[in-house]
Parts: sequence; C-alpha cells; structure tokens
Amino acid sequence: MDAVGTEVVKVDEISFPHQITTTTNKPLNLLGHGITDIEIHFLQIKFTAIGVYLDPEILNHLQQWKGKPGTSLAEDDDFFEAVISAPVEKFLRVVVIKEIKGSQYGVQLENSVRDRLAAEDKYEEEEEEALEKVVEFFQSKYFKKDSVITFHFPATSATAEIAFSTEGKDDSKIKVENANVVEMIKKWYLGGTRGVSPTTITSIANTLSAELSK
Repeated sequence: MDAVGTEVVKVDEISFPHQITTTTNKPLNLLGHGITDIEIHFLQIKFTAIGVYLDPEILNHLQQWKGKPGTSLAEDDDFFEAVISAPVEKFLRVVVIKEIKGSQYGVQLENSVRDRLAAEDKYEEEEEEALEKVVEFFQSKYFKKDSVITFHFPATSATAEIAFSTEGKDDSKIKVENANVVEMIKKWYLGGTRGVSPTTITSIANTLSAELSK
C-alpha cells in the first residue's frame, strides 16, 4: 500500500493519507474516518482509529441518494447496503490507539460476524471454519499502539485480505474466501446503524453526501 501525495487527515493524532493505492494501482480516496471507543465510568477510552478508502467510482452506484443530507444517509441502512455491495475496491485501515491483545479484537470480530450470519441463517460449517481461521490469525498477535490492521476488499471477487503490521515485524496476512464471512466483516465496519464505529458511519455519510451533490 502506498500513500499518494503528502496530504493527510488526522484522526486522534493518527495520520491517514487522503489517497492510497493498493495492488491494482488505482487510487482510492479516504471517504470516511472515525474511531472505536467505549465509555467506562464516564471516561472515553479510544481503541482504534479507522480510515475507509473507496474507489471514487462508487458514486456511480449511489446516484439514487443524490441530494440527501449526510444526517439522513447515516440513518439509512439501505444506503450502506449499497455502499457495501457496490462492485468497487474498498480498503479499511485500522490503527491501534490503545494496546489490546489480538485475541480480544478477534473475539469482537467473531461475535459480530457470527451474530450477523446467524440472523440471516447463513452460519454453516464453511462459515464457521473461515471465521475460526480469522480468529486464529489474530490470536497470537499483540496490538501495540500504532499497529495497523488492514482489510482489502477487491472490486471483482468476494474475498478479503487481512493484514497486520506492528513495529519491527514483517506484515502477516490472511485471505478470507468465504463470501458470507467477507460480507459480514464489511458490515462490521460499514454496516450503517449497526456498524462498530458510529463516528465512521457519520463521516462516510457526510462525505458521500457532499461528493454526490457536486
């Protein structure tokens, strides 16, 4: 992944380039960002910063929402379904703010994906196996501050490549080839009102609303 240009957006002190290129060499734009956090005894604890990169061509698939304000898009799960299912490349960059064990992150992902699959009656043996592999991938990792987890969803195939990098170690990667699991991982971060990061959903809604009205 290469950062293009020098412009960056700061999300809680963490820099996200405005554009990146992946293996396809097509620039993807930062169209949403936010954080995951939890409130404990009135203290806000921030866990990760998130950047959502999408092929600008996604706008062609969202024309029916042209002219809608970001506030209404943020509440519109059909809009986010369209974002998720649009046949364009998508890339999520998740940067660790607060250290946690990889196993904790894996369990969060597992619970969310499993619940969504079960709700749609899609949780079969193949899905369970694919999800277990993802959980195992995170199991042995330690998420130091500034570690980076990326999710790359190619335009044409229902697969995902998940990569993890932390200071001083080579990146490790895993490919997820179960289409149902891949879809629910997308929904974990991009699933509208049920997404894991409301700030990210609001940001995507506002940015796409502005882009659609240009």
